Amino acid sequence: MQSRKYVYLFNEGSAEMRDLLGGKGAGLAEMTSLGLPVPPGFTITTEACNEYSNERKELPAGLEEQIEDALRSLEKKVGKTLGDLKNPLLLSVRSGARISMPGMMDTVLNLGLNDKTVQALAAATGNERFALDCYRRFIQMFSDIVLYVEFNRFEEVLEKFKARFRVQYDHKLQPEHLKEIIAEYKEIVRSRTRSDFPQDPMNQLKKAVMAVFESWNNPRAKVYRRLNKIPDDLGTAVNVQVMVFGNMGENSGTGVAFTRDPATGENVLFGEYLINAQGEDVVAGIRTPQPISKLQEEMPEAYDQFQKTCSLLEKHYRDLQDIEFTVEEGKLYILQTRSGKRTATAAVKAAVDMVKEGLISKEEAVLRVDPDQLNQVLHKRLDTKVQFQVLATGLPASPGAASGMITFDANEAERLGEDGEKVILVRLETTPDDIHGLVMAQGVLTSRGGMTSHAAVVARGMGKPCVCGCEALNIDYKEKKITVGEQEIKEGELITIDGSTGQVILGEVPLVSPELGEELQRLLTWADEIRRLGVFTNADTPADVRRAREFGAEGVGLCRTEHMFMAQDRLPIAQAMIMAKTQEERDEALEKLLPMQQEDFYGILKAMDGLPTTIRLLDPPLHEFLPNIEDLSLEIMKLKLTGGESGEISRLENILRKARALQELNPMLGHRGCRLGITTPEIYAMQVRAIVQATAQLKEEGLNPNPEIMIPLVMSIQELKILRELCLEVIQQVEGETGLKLEIPIGTMIELPRACLLADQIGKIADFFSFGTNDLTQTTFGFSRDDAEGKFIPQYIEKKILADNPFAVLDRDGVGKLVKMGVELGRSTNPELVVGICGEHGGDPSSVEFCHSVGLNYVSCSPYRVPIARLAAAQAALRLK
Repeated sequence: MQSRKYVYLFNEGSAEMRDLLGGKGAGLAEMTSLGLPVPPGFTITTEACNEYSNERKELPAGLEEQIEDALRSLEKKVGKTLGDLKNPLLLSVRSGARISMPGMMDTVLNLGLNDKTVQALAAATGNERFALDCYRRFIQMFSDIVLYVEFNRFEEVLEKFKARFRVQYDHKLQPEHLKEIIAEYKEIVRSRTRSDFPQDPMNQLKKAVMAVFESWNNPRAKVYRRLNKIPDDLGTAVNVQVMVFGNMGENSGTGVAFTRDPATGENVLFGEYLINAQGEDVVAGIRTPQPISKLQEEMPEAYDQFQKTCSLLEKHYRDLQDIEFTVEEGKLYILQTRSGKRTATAAVKAAVDMVKEGLISKEEAVLRVDPDQLNQVLHKRLDTKVQFQVLATGLPASPGAASGMITFDANEAERLGEDGEKVILVRLETTPDDIHGLVMAQGVLTSRGGMTSHAAVVARGMGKPCVCGCEALNIDYKEKKITVGEQEIKEGELITIDGSTGQVILGEVPLVSPELGEELQRLLTWADEIRRLGVFTNADTPADVRRAREFGAEGVGLCRTEHMFMAQDRLPIAQAMIMAKTQEERDEALEKLLPMQQEDFYGILKAMDGLPTTIRLLDPPLHEFLPNIEDLSLEIMKLKLTGGESGEISRLENILRKARALQELNPMLGHRGCRLGITTPEIYAMQVRAIVQATAQLKEEGLNPNPEIMIPLVMSIQELKILRELCLEVIQQVEGETGLKLEIPIGTMIELPRACLLADQIGKIADFFSFGTNDLTQTTFGFSRDDAEGKFIPQYIEKKILADNPFAVLDRDGVGKLVKMGVELGRSTNPELVVGICGEHGGDPSSVEFCHSVGLNYVSCSPYRVPIARLAAAQAALRLK
C-alpha cells in the first residue's frame, strides 16, 4: 500500500496549498514558480506533524523514505551532497504553520556539519573562519533545540571568549578563537547529554525534523495560539532548504524587510540587515542592524534587485509583505515571504492606500484590518504639555506610550501583571521564551535589536509600545538596575516609554486620549456603507456620549441610571430614601433626587440629540447604595471604644440594621431590576418623570431628544405589563402638564433564559428587546462572573472545556441559541420589534458577527469600542453575504 504524500519539492507546491504546506512552504513554492532566486528545498506537510503528534512522537510510515528521495533530488539540483567530504551540502530546517507565528517555533541552520565536513566546507570556500563560525552556530542551535542543552550555557562561553580576545561582535572572532569555542561547546554537550555531539548528517536531519514538530507544542507556541485564537490542531509544516550564507564576509549579509513600514503603513521599503551574519542574528537582536536603505550604498546591485523583488511580491499577493533575504558573496536570495505583521495604524493606512493605488477594492480594505487591532489605533499618547526627563532614545519599534515599574524577568512581569501591577519589561533582547511576560507587560524596552527584532515584531502584533536598540542603557541583571550615564534606575522604579518616538522617560508621564485619524475615518466610512447592523454605545454621562458620537455611535443602547445615585452629592439622599421609615420620608428624598436625575438625562439626551437613547431604570439591589456591613460594624466599634458621640453611633446602628435587612445571599439573583420596580414603584416613577421632563425641556428648546425607557430583568409579560402601565401613566401626566405629545418607546432588557423562552408573550407589549448578555451568560451558565473569571475559567479554557471566556466572546452554542430563540419568538408576535444587544459582547467582533447572523438591529458597546463594532459589523456583512 502506497503511503500518503508527505513531502513536496518547492516546484511541486503553490500558494493554494497553504493548509498543507504552511504559510512559509506555500510562499516558497509560489516564489519558486515566479522565478525568484529561492534556494531550492522541500516541505514536509502539516499532516505529517499531526500524525507525528498522534503517533506518540514517531514519524509517519514512509516519511523517512520520502525525505531521502527529496534530498537526492535536491543534491542533484545543486551538485552538492549532504555529508560529502569535498563539497558538503548544508541545510536549514524551519517551521512554517498555516498562520504565521513569528519566533514561536524552532529553526535549525547549518545542518550537515560535523568534525569532517567543517574542514571540507573550509577547503571548498577557502574561508576557514566562515566554516568554523557555521559549525559553532550549528552546535549551539542543534544542542538547544534538539538535545535540550540550555542555550545560555553556550552564550556564556561565547561571551567569555569575546571578552578574553577583546572582541565586541561574533563576526570578529578569528579561526583560532572559534576552534577553542567549538571544543568547549562540544564539552558542554558531552557533560549535559553524556554523549558526543551527533556526527551523522542524516541522523541530524531526522532529529531536527522531529524537533520542529515538537516545537508546535512548546509552551510559547501554546501561549501565542491562545492569545491569537489559533487552533491547536493545525500543526506545522517543516521546510528543508539549501543553506545560503550571509556570514561569508563583507560582501555577504542577511536581513528582514517589509514592503511598507509595518509601524506606520507608509509606502516605503522598510527593514534592516547585517553584514557578515546569519538570519537569526537580525531577528534575535544580538547586533543592532543597519537600515535597509544603507544596503544601497554597500551593495547597490543586490539592493536594486531586492527592491524590484519586493515590488513584484506585494503586487502579486496584493498585501504588505514581510521578506527574509540573504546576500551570499553579492548574490541575492529570497528565503521567505509572508503577510507582514503590522500595527493597526499601518494596517489601516496600507489598506486605504492600496485602494487608492488600485491594488484592492474597498471591500477588501475593510476585510484587511482586524477589528480588535483598532484598540491600538485608539492607544494613548504622551501629554506633551507636561515636562519630563528623557533618559535615552532608542528605536520607535511599536507605537503608543506606557508607564510602569521596571522588571527584568518575564516570569516576574507575568506575576506582577496578574496582580494588577503595571510593568515595563526591560531586557538586553527578548526571545520567544519571554512571550508570557510580554503578554502581561504594558510595554517592552530592549538595549539591543532593531525594528525587526523579536521584541519589536511581537509587541507590534500585540499592540503594545516597544522601544528597541536603546544602546545607551546599561542593563545589569545581577544588580537589577539600569544605568544611563550617571542616572541609575532600580527594579520596581517607574519609567515611561514612547514607542512612537523611541523615548525612554524617567518616572510616570500622563497620557492623553487618541483621536481618529484621516485614514481610519475613511475606512470606517466604507464600513458604514457596507454594514447592516446599527452601532450604539453604552454611556452614562454626557462626556461619554459625546466621545461615542465622535467615534460614530448612532445612539445609546444602554444608559445605566444607578451610577448617577453614587455621586458624592447624591449618595446621602439615596441612602435617606432607602432608610425612610414612612412613605412621606421616602417621597421627600425622591423629590430631592428628581431634579438631579432630570439634569442627568437632560445632559445625555442633549448630547445625543436626534438619536435614540435607551435609559435603563434602576437595576442593582438597594443594599449596594449602603456602606459595607463589615466596615460599618468596625466603625461603630471604634466609636464606642473611643467615646464617640452617641447620636452618630445611633445613626450608624440604624444604617447597619437596614443594610443587614437588605443583605442578600445572592444579590445577582435577588431583589433587583424590575422586581425592585414592582415592590417600590415610586423609585421607577421618579426616574420616568425625570426622563420625560428632561425630554419636554429639550423639546421646548427646539431640540429633538429620542429617549427610550428600558425595564431590566423581566421574566414574564405580567412584570412588563405592570411597569409599562406605570411608565405610560407618568408620560401622560407630563404631557398634560406641558401640552406636548411625547412618543417614548418602552421595552425590556432580556437577561434571563425564561424571558428568551417566553419572548413571544413578552414581545406582544414590548417596543424593543435589548439582550443584556452579561447577565444572560451568568444565568445560562450558572456562573457568577466575579468568581468564575478569577477562579476556574482559565482552567476551563486550558482544558478545552470552553473555547473562550464566555463573558468576553458570546457563547453561540448556549447563550447564542437563547438569543436566536428570543429574536424569532419576539418577532413572531411583534414583527416590528427592534432588537439589540447591550452586553459587553456588543464590542467583540465574533459576537458582532453572530448578532448580524441572527438579524439583530444593532449592537451597543463602550465608546472606545464603537469603531471596532463598526468595522466588525461590515466584515460580518461581507463574510455572511
